[in-house]
Order: sequence, then structure tokens, then C-alpha cells
Amino acid sequence: MEESSHKSQAKAKKSSSLEEGLKHTDTLSKFKLFTGFHQEELESLVGLSDVITIPAGTEIVCEGDPGHCMFVILNGKALVFKKVTAGELPLAELSSGDFFGEVSLVDDGVRSATVLATEDCRLLKITRMVIGVLAGIQPSAAIQLLAAIGRSLVQRLRAGNQKYLDLILAGHAPTSESLSQQD
Repeated sequence: MEESSHKSQAKAKKSSSLEEGLKHTDTLSKFKLFTGFHQEELESLVGLSDVITIPAGTEIVCEGDPGHCMFVILNGKALVFKKVTAGELPLAELSSGDFFGEVSLVDDGVRSATVLATEDCRLLKITRMVIGVLAGIQPSAAIQLLAAIGRSLVQRLRAGNQKYLDLILAGHAPTSESLSQQD
């Protein structure tokens, strides 16, 4: 489990049986990320991926660590936060059907936030290699997955842009004038 933080490496348990992993296809079929997937495509994805269990209180990923995979929460809850000077800034609460770490499938950057399991979590870990192999055996599933991730990233970008615009209009964000004065 190279992608998990050091704390969770020792505590996470990987599902060893294919049957155990395949029982999650019914759960996945209900998640927005997998809308339009056929049963055999979900079975291929789950068969290629790892299903892991993370105990409550464990950091799943840590801000600043390298990342080359994403996670889908099958069950449980997690908190996304940024480490700031004053402590921790909560960004989002995640639960069954939510996913995180997808930016790691797009770039080679480090994790932009920390994700902490607030309840015991069962996660589907999807790596770049999994998507590559999936593209070879179920090309439409890989395309659908990447398109769904792309839509999610665009939605988050639009929401972030709107928040930034709202801050500018409220007079709380730096203006181009104040930015040029900092140089």
C-alpha cells in the first residue's frame, strides 16, 4: 500500500479474496462515479483494484506525500483538511460513494490535503496501473471512469472559481493592484 500514509500502512487490511471484492460491485453501481457501468466492467475494475480497510482515526493520505492512486469510499466516513499555521482547516466531509485523490491520476504532484478516517472505512484503491490495464480489457469502462473524474474536477474548479469571485466582489480577496504591489 505505497499510497497510504505511514500511519495507515501498518493498520490497513487488504481484502485477499476476489469474492470479497466482487461483492462491492453492487455498492459501486449505485455511486455517481460509476453511472453507466455494466456489471462486468465493475467486476473487472474491482478485480484489478485493492479493497482496503482503514480504522477510524487513521490518516489515509497525508498532505505533501506523493500520490499515484485515488480512493472510493465503499463505506465509512472521512474528513479532508489542510494543515495551516493555526492547526487544521476542514475542507470536506466524505462518506459512502465519495472519492478522493483523483488528481493523483492526472499529475505527479503531491497530495494537496490530508484525509482522515473518522469512522472505519472500506475503500477501493484505484491506481494508474489499474486504469491502464482496465483500458486494455474494458476500454469503455476506463473512458467512462476518466470522463467521470474529469467532470468532477471541472465541477470543483467551477465551484472554486465562483467562491474566489464572490470573495473578490465582497472585497476580501487580493486584487490585481495589491498583487502587483507585493512584487
